[in-house]
Amino acid sequence: MTTKNQARYKIGGMDCASCAAKIDTAVRRIPGVESVSVSVAAGTMMVSHNGTCDLPAIEKKVIGLGYSLRALGQKAPSSVKLPDHACGHDHDDHDHGKHDHGSHGTKNVEGLHGHDLTEGPWWKSAKGRLTILSGIALAAAYGVGRLVPAYDTYIFVAAMLIGLIPIARRAVMAAIAGTPFSIEMLMTVAALGAVVIDASEEAAAVVFLFLVGELLEGVAAGKARQSIQSLTVLVPKTALLDADGKIREVPAEDLSVGSIILVRPGDRISADGVIVAGESTINEAPVTGESIPAEKTVGDAVFAGTVNGAAALRVKVTAASGDNTIARIVRLVEEAQESKAPTERFIDRFSRYYTPAVVVVATLVAVLPPLIAGGAWDAWIYKGLAILLIGCPCALVISTPAAIAASLSSGARRGLLMKGGVVLETVGKLTAIAFDKTGTLTAGKPGVTDVIAFGRNADEVLRIAAALETGSSHPLAMAILARAADEEVDIPAASSAKALGGEGVTAVIGGQEAFLGSPKAAADRVSLSMAHRRQIAGLNDEGKTVSVLIVGGALAGAIAMRDEPRPDAKAGLKALTDAGLKTLMLTGDNARTAGAIGKDLGIEVHAELMPEDKQRIVDDLKGKGFRVGKVGDGINDAPALAAADIGIAMGGGTDVALETADAAVLHGRVGDIADMIKLSKRTMRNIHQNIAIALGLKAVFLVTTVLGVTGLWPAILADTGATVLVTINALRLLRGR
Repeated sequence: MTTKNQARYKIGGMDCASCAAKIDTAVRRIPGVESVSVSVAAGTMMVSHNGTCDLPAIEKKVIGLGYSLRALGQKAPSSVKLPDHACGHDHDDHDHGKHDHGSHGTKNVEGLHGHDLTEGPWWKSAKGRLTILSGIALAAAYGVGRLVPAYDTYIFVAAMLIGLIPIARRAVMAAIAGTPFSIEMLMTVAALGAVVIDASEEAAAVVFLFLVGELLEGVAAGKARQSIQSLTVLVPKTALLDADGKIREVPAEDLSVGSIILVRPGDRISADGVIVAGESTINEAPVTGESIPAEKTVGDAVFAGTVNGAAALRVKVTAASGDNTIARIVRLVEEAQESKAPTERFIDRFSRYYTPAVVVVATLVAVLPPLIAGGAWDAWIYKGLAILLIGCPCALVISTPAAIAASLSSGARRGLLMKGGVVLETVGKLTAIAFDKTGTLTAGKPGVTDVIAFGRNADEVLRIAAALETGSSHPLAMAILARAADEEVDIPAASSAKALGGEGVTAVIGGQEAFLGSPKAAADRVSLSMAHRRQIAGLNDEGKTVSVLIVGGALAGAIAMRDEPRPDAKAGLKALTDAGLKTLMLTGDNARTAGAIGKDLGIEVHAELMPEDKQRIVDDLKGKGFRVGKVGDGINDAPALAAADIGIAMGGGTDVALETADAAVLHGRVGDIADMIKLSKRTMRNIHQNIAIALGLKAVFLVTTVLGVTGLWPAILADTGATVLVTINALRLLRGR
């Protein structure tokens, strides 16, 4: 029986699932390795081995594949160069001759991996520099070519080679590794074929656009990785340890289970734990999404990253820093993202058959007629070259991104942001939408819904309540003050104001003592009749929080508050259900409040959920065959956003939700979700039309070229004409709804 050991590494240049699969496969083959876990989202690898494994061999293997690597816990030197490649395809295309295979640790690698974007601005990366240089060369070629037109072919060839040489080198390495018809090979054949038939200008432009697309993919991967890690800033780096009667500041990561920490008013809690002394309100919105701070006392659990309210607490640590709530959310996000197999890009998928077919047809056209029928070699080679040009993927390469770019621009003007073509395609295929409640279906903050007069009139109740809450930043206080401002209430002066932890607030107003607080605390001060209790209970059943006002020892009234649905929530949900989608609410809020909101909106409700519960429900829906969209606005939604087929962040949400999500609704309108789905379906129809135009024209000119009706120039027009047509068709998406 082996003893399992673990080694963890940071990997640079890994930005796609195929990268991770390649590393995983290579490392698993090393003797002594028992399991491998590679996370693209975190840029890490964990290797479990039996203790006899040659760790330097693992590092050499990964570096040989073209990635930078260092054991976690070791500081990487600033001179690390990540390799240069185009990711997103089957790219076993690394220049092993340029790797440093020296002692293990962090390696300086300059190979063919292009997504060297884990750190630093994109323009300082090898891929960024290559793209900029290729763009400058292309622009210069246009300028110089106009000045000396006799040499413009050579000038554009020189500009093209700046970008094509690395692509061609990757194509060769991919072919050696068993992928002869990679997208790099497609681009290389297209570019060289264009040069052969004197279309060097087009060849240079296509090479540059290819490099731009690959660069953008790497930038997006880098930003996504940074957004996930930004979750950890919610947890303080230090904690106040209470040991041996002394308080001292220690690193939060050094806290052990069972330690006692002091949490001062206003501080973020640095570890998961249980309160052992004190009572206070805790803002748990980062973890549960609950808009109203929770009252906590001895014995109640608290979470790392949440914010203490008005009183000091002593908390017994129940989880180490690596296993606290926020750390678990980070892991859940990473795991959920790893479980999403990215949709393979159409042109790469199609090129498995298209490219070899074009090469075979061109070769047969050029060779067979002279060999079999005694045709003229020059004439048939000419036709073969024309077919290679017809096979140039320019129209295909442009058709899909042109439609995507137009659609993304159109959506952005309406506040609908989608992160790329895969998102556009998938949004239109969703069959279920899961919504968060707080800040998504609702406004995200409580508002006064009812002012109830018991012993005094409603205006007087609001005036005195506002006086009691003046100066408070509690969400319920802010709701009362906002209602008073809306009604232009004349707020009287209050003196001797005092907050009573877990009960409410008191002050002297107009010479009388006034109290505003929970029904339970009010019942300890005055007698509440059965009718009053029933009225308060009815409001509670509607999901409303009730504060009772007592003035001069007599019951005066009550104020009910609730986080109300967004104005368009009901209509937005109806639009989705009318389109045949299943809708449901996933919330960390209490079941009574969530149920009341759900009843108003007519939506299935799942309440009192932790982040992992939301992710589990999303996974269950996917297991039942649904394509699931998750809409949310908070950190607590991040795991479910990542687990869903499409995660949609609601406008006004946290940066983490916006970065983790695949799409965002910036205006915060529930109805925009249905609009996003409509835009997706319209875009996919446009893309299918573009592909039909591009391939249809190629098919027509393929036949006419073989028959001798058309030659090189018509072949050029076939490709450029198709490009113009698909671009015009794509621009139709810029028109509004």
